[in-house]
Amino acid sequence: MPTILRSQGTVPFGFDRVRTVKHLSRNTATIPATTSEELFAVTNGRILVHLLLGEVTTIIQTQTCNLKVTINPTTGTSADVASNLDVTATEVGGLIYPEGDGTAVIGVDAGTGFSAGGIQNWIVPIGGIDIETSATNTGAIKWDLWFEPLDEDAAVIVS
Repeated sequence: MPTILRSQGTVPFGFDRVRTVKHLSRNTATIPATTSEELFAVTNGRILVHLLLGEVTTIIQTQTCNLKVTINPTTGTSADVASNLDVTATEVGGLIYPEGDGTAVIGVDAGTGFSAGGIQNWIVPIGGIDIETSATNTGAIKWDLWFEPLDEDAAVIVS
């Protein structure tokens, strides 16, 4: 097993750092109208996202509306973490989550369980985690983020 040398002696690889997964909740908010909206702002370093989960709190209007999740870095190029999901008529309690691999956002109805097995961890640099919609619809979503700082001073602020 590889070891890491430290002034106190040697430590087995992987035991030199305690991992801390943090959780932030963003209050329920109306979905953006044919535009993007920053959910969370990443500052002072990179983070590893373990799960981003949206819960519909006001039914989404019955009219075609695609929703996607994007990383919007302060330096570099924006990228879709999850591509379009038609959220038309998503009921209260419905869940929305990106797998993190650039494929479609996943949506499930209220009361339906889902397998989180397909979810990928994804890295976010300094910048924003945004959602974008394709239409002006009524409806609201509450978002939760579970993440781990990768850089010592990395932090996340609810936007």
